[in-house]
This record gives sequence, structure tokens and C-alpha cells, in this order.
Amino acid sequence: MALQVHALACAFGLGSWVAVNGLWVELPLLVGVLPEGWALPSYLTVIIQLANVGPLAVTLAHRLCPGALREAPVIAGVLAVGVLACALLAAFWRRTNCILGQERSSAFLALTFFLALVDCTSSVTFLPFMMQLPARYVSSYFIGEGLSGFLPGLLALAQGVGVARCVNASEPPTNPNASQGLALQAEYHPLAGQGLALQTEYHPLAGQGLALQTEYLAPSFSPEAFFVLLAVMTSVSLLAFILLRRLPHTYQLSAEHLVSSEGVSSEGVSSEGVPVPAVCVGVEPLGVGGGDPAKGPPGAEERGQRRPLLAKRGYSGAQQAFIYAMVVWANSATNGLLPSVQTYSCMPYGSLAYHLSAALASLANPLACIIAMLRPQR
Repeated sequence: MALQVHALACAFGLGSWVAVNGLWVELPLLVGVLPEGWALPSYLTVIIQLANVGPLAVTLAHRLCPGALREAPVIAGVLAVGVLACALLAAFWRRTNCILGQERSSAFLALTFFLALVDCTSSVTFLPFMMQLPARYVSSYFIGEGLSGFLPGLLALAQGVGVARCVNASEPPTNPNASQGLALQAEYHPLAGQGLALQTEYHPLAGQGLALQTEYLAPSFSPEAFFVLLAVMTSVSLLAFILLRRLPHTYQLSAEHLVSSEGVSSEGVSSEGVPVPAVCVGVEPLGVGGGDPAKGPPGAEERGQRRPLLAKRGYSGAQQAFIYAMVVWANSATNGLLPSVQTYSCMPYGSLAYHLSAALASLANPLACIIAMLRPQR
């Protein structure tokens, strides 16, 4: 049973940021099709930040009405919205509308907001739910959260990007400049604003009726298939959550071994009489019964292992300000500044460079977290 719970916790964590990470790695194929063009990452950055109204609403609900908001319905609701939004994205991501005289991909931007709302809200709902499980299962949840960036990156690498190549195509020598080795032709380029690029190319065989043309190779599978795969991964996370809820045992809160009973709020008591830390107020028990299914009755393993917490010296005001400033800078650069200008820094080197930078960046984050977990430096 313990191995099954580890697998379910990992699958549950997969749905935390899989949708937003999937959108970022798919952008190299979308910027050449959607009317926003190279500015599309900037639109996504603003939309994702606006979606933080979700965690803000959850935080205010816990603050103003302690114990009134139940995490289980919220988690099930946001995951269901994520599955539906991914499925609709696969069908309508190309739809555009004329807004204020300009063509806009309204369907893609609107569905992106709902996907970002799901992932942002997961930051304040998934982990409180996982606090009902022993601490060893929380690590499996974080592994699944890392996979939410790793798996879309692998899919993007397998998908590839439409690479361009030059081929010789026969055409009748009707061009008056053909005898001089010049071929004037109009080419379709997916990244051009108007879709047509008129250029003059020199080719030594142009006088013989041959011209150099650009051919764009299709990716291994379409963006529609990619969005369907995102919907499947979000569905796996929703199914894992339902199975965790239906387990026939109630897990003791892992936080009860970290917080003394004197520090528990008066209203933070579960239905079984187990004291709940204030941060977990509003999280309902998983089922009926007691104890960890892998370890027997509740408290059998933990008796004799409870130790008083060691008091640690706190940080000074200047140290705390420095830490918060570094966190703000790292998050603003990682989630705001760098993604919004990635097209302008990578696309001049070609769509392949942009594709590899987006996919490999998605792979690097979970790998770095694994290295930090295996080799902590304190």
C-alpha cells in the first residue's frame, strides 16, 4: 500500500504546473502562427500574473473565514477546469477575432488564463492537502511537481520544430533576370508578419530554369496532439487525487510531529480529535479510520520518536530583507523578465535555437532541484 500511495502522490503533484510549463515549451511552434507573433510570450507573462487572483482568493478565504473553505472541492474543481481548458485549447487555439482593429488570438489567451488559474491555485491548495499524509509521502509529491516541467520538456524535444531547409525547384525561365543568375520569388515564412517574404536570391543554375526555395518541415506531431497530451496528464493528476481521497484509512497529519500541541489554535481540531495546526485549518480528513496503511495503527511508529524542537537563532532584519529581495529578484527574472524576451533573444538564431532553449530550460529546473535535494549545502 505504501508504494501505491507514493505513486498516487507523485501523479497528484504532476498536475501542479504541467499546463503552464507545457505552454512555454510549445511557444516556438505558436509564435509563427498566432497573430501576436514574437510578442506572444509577453502576453502569456501578463496573463499568468493576473491568474494569481486564484491563490489570493484562497488566502483571503482562509483569513476571513477560518475553516469554511474545504480544499478537496477546490482541488477537484481546479483540476477539472484544467482538463477542460486543455481539451478546448486543442480544438480552438487557432481561433482569432478582430479586437480594436487588430487580429487577436482571443481563444488561446482566454484558455491560457484558466490554465494559469489552475496552476497558480495549486500552490496554495495541493500542499495543505498533502499535509494530511506522513512526511515521507510529501517528498513524492514534490517529485511529481518536478515532473510537471520535465515531462512537457521531453514531449517538446520529441515533437521538434519546423526546421527550414533549402531545395532546388524547377520553374520555367520566365524571369528576365534568370539569364543573369537571379531568381526573384515570393516565399511563405511562418514567422513573417504578413506571411510573405519577397527576396532576391542568386543561384548559378537559375538560367537553366532552377530556383532555390525554402521548405519547412513539419514537427513530429501537431500542437493539437500536444495539448491533448497535457489534458491526459492533468486527468491523471485528477484521478490520483480521487484515489487518494478514497483510501480506506485516515492519515495522521505530518505536521503534528513538528508543532507542539500548545501552539495549536483552539478551532484547529479535526473530527477525530487530532489537533490541527493553524495552517491546516479547513483541510478535511481523507477518510474514515486511523493510521497509515503501511505502518498499522496511528501512533505505532511515532511513539518514542517525538523530540522537542531545537530553538534556532533567528535572522536579523537586514538578513531577512536581503533574503526576501533575492527571492523577489529570482522570481521576477525566472517567471517574468526572461520568458517575455526569450523570443527576441533566441529567434534571431532560428526557430530551432528557440525551441531548444525553451525545452531544455524546462528540463533544467527539476534536474537542478534533484541535485539540490541529493547534495544539500547548509
